[in-house]
Amino acid sequence: MALVLGTNCGFVSSAPSADPGGSNYEFDSRAAALKDVSPATATKITEIGVWIDAATEEANIDLAIYTHNAGDDNPEAIVVGKVNVAKGTTAGWKKQSCNITISSSTTYWIAVQLDSTATNTYAIYGEDVGEKWDIKVSETELTDPWGVSVATYGDKVFGVYAVWEAAPPAGMAGAMTTNTGYWGW
Repeated sequence: MALVLGTNCGFVSSAPSADPGGSNYEFDSRAAALKDVSPATATKITEIGVWIDAATEEANIDLAIYTHNAGDDNPEAIVVGKVNVAKGTTAGWKKQSCNITISSSTTYWIAVQLDSTATNTYAIYGEDVGEKWDIKVSETELTDPWGVSVATYGDKVFGVYAVWEAAPPAGMAGAMTTNTGYWGW
């Protein structure tokens, strides 16, 4: 399997569960952000996650959604606070529920930061898919604003995702909350 934007990285409609494959990227004390455009009906992020490709010591992971800075084509500011997840000591998807309001058809950056571990911890990236990811090194948390990137990798994706949700149809929110009578049966 490979990293596929909209399936197991970027904005996804359901959380991935399988090993996405990809190339290893040493990730200790680094931050990375993947650029993607929110789907046309997306209004909320309900979960953010990252693939960790190595069983290493416990560490802290920060995850967030950033706005897009069109001037320098990089992340800008955190949309709503960071979410935090413990990495644990196993490889796999590390994820956290959240409630982040977003706008549809808008460019965002899905970002992750991992604290240092004694043994190298690896995340993953994939090639040639039309998006890009940014990195910063020697990071102990996700900063707001993002600041200066150390490197930008064009035409690549990073193994991070955000599960999105659409707004309920107009007029449906709360419309079926009580049963107040019979329909004449």
